[in-house]
Amino acid sequence: MNAKADSTDSKFDSVKWLVVTLLVAVGVAGNSYYSEESLLYRVLALLALALAAGFVAFQTAKGKAFFDLFKEAKVEIRKVVWPTRQETTQTTAIVVVVVLLVGLALWAIDSLLSWLVSGIIG
Repeated sequence: MNAKADSTDSKFDSVKWLVVTLLVAVGVAGNSYYSEESLLYRVLALLALALAAGFVAFQTAKGKAFFDLFKEAKVEIRKVVWPTRQETTQTTAIVVVVVLLVGLALWAIDSLLSWLVSGIIG
């Protein structure tokens, strides 16, 4: 019975995705057709169409899965331990020093090889 419900959802999902595609196409065509109208009105119309398309998309199985993923990501972000200002400053300083040292080493190697090649070539 669950498989039958999933197949029914799939059929309706494809219709819903078709509606989303049509809403986006109407937005693109309408924005082009009404190019002489005020930008404010066109942006408001596009926002309304985007909200409608988003609402329809979130009614699908993939849309619900995306919304669940978004909620889980918010929970995970709350668990992150962010570095202090001092730790960030120290890490940045270490990165800058290492980049400068590597840059100087590469410059020295390049200069040495250039000197050797110019000595050999003449």
